[in-house]
Amino acid sequence: MLNKMQQTFLERYELAVVGCGGIGSAVLYHASQRSRSVLGIEQFADAHDRGSSHGQTRIIRQAYFEHPNYVPLLLEAYQEWSQLEKSLDRKLYFETGLLQVGLPTGSVVSGVLRSASEHHLDVEQWNRTELERRYPVFKIPEGHEGVFEKKGGYLLVEPCVQAHLDGARRNEVHLSNQTELLRIKHLPDFVELETTHGFVRAKRVVITVGAWLGRWLQSESQPLYVLRKHLHWFSAEDQRLAHVDQCPIFLFESEKGCFYGFPDLDKKGMKVAEHSRGELVEDPGNVNRSLDPNDLSRVKEFLSETFEGRFQHLSHSVCMYTMTKDQNFIIDQHPEDPRILIAGGFSGHGFKFASVLGKLISNWSFDNQRDPRLDFLSLRRP
Repeated sequence: MLNKMQQTFLERYELAVVGCGGIGSAVLYHASQRSRSVLGIEQFADAHDRGSSHGQTRIIRQAYFEHPNYVPLLLEAYQEWSQLEKSLDRKLYFETGLLQVGLPTGSVVSGVLRSASEHHLDVEQWNRTELERRYPVFKIPEGHEGVFEKKGGYLLVEPCVQAHLDGARRNEVHLSNQTELLRIKHLPDFVELETTHGFVRAKRVVITVGAWLGRWLQSESQPLYVLRKHLHWFSAEDQRLAHVDQCPIFLFESEKGCFYGFPDLDKKGMKVAEHSRGELVEDPGNVNRSLDPNDLSRVKEFLSETFEGRFQHLSHSVCMYTMTKDQNFIIDQHPEDPRILIAGGFSGHGFKFASVLGKLISNWSFDNQRDPRLDFLSLRRP
């Protein structure tokens, strides 16, 4: 006799979402508002720490140095995060301000100013003297300047994922954890998914499996690779580093790399990591999660050059960046089947977009029409 789980996987659905982490949980949430015939398939548990969407916090910002085309998506993402907070009565986004520092000719400062100018965003530009006057906790390198975005802040990453999943469950969608996708079969009327718990058929499928996307998408135009990234938490001798009004969330770009961090927001330590570099991951299911002494040494060197006082290393975690060659996302129909939408290659900066991408991908699945704001993220871009 089939148990309840196996019976579920013999049913047909309007939409199946494979991978329910940062982006997939948001797709599931928005899809649940369109239909009750929605299935989520997740190989791990809710809000797990095996992929990319974990580690307490993620920066959210509007003046996007990576590409101005992201800004309209971000403006709507802020609205969607606010709506999610209201819907579930949970605090997920905190506006603290964001300080970004670098050479005026570098990618960060010039990119922030370009996005701010093009989209009329409120950003302040400060020279080194003004930076050190306003935030004396920082040691600013010679020739560097900063841009401060008041609307910058942070999201609580695991609670955001959980909120989307809880909202989807509240709308009575099916969600199966500890279930791995094994094979996809393209049938005339349905897409058939073979999983570790049996088979399911869906009219539409969304694949948002993070570092595992390369298993389901091989694209010569947009090849994917995965990097192992490290997150570190420190106790700081300087007590100013525990106060966001004295030490805002920060991102520093220099010739040595790009580093970012958060003050001690929750008494668990000051979180600091390197956004640049990373070690290549061959198998995301068996990523090495041990501490890398070289990475820790680079972060400690950044801390000693940027702040006064001593730091003690408290804890460490590993996540993964799924990279594209231009470090822009991939959101498109699968080349082999337009009924399958793929979303991935978020290259270490995608989580903040989850709220709006979940909405747009869900709408695309049901309406079979892409939002033109996603055109620059297609597989066919130059």
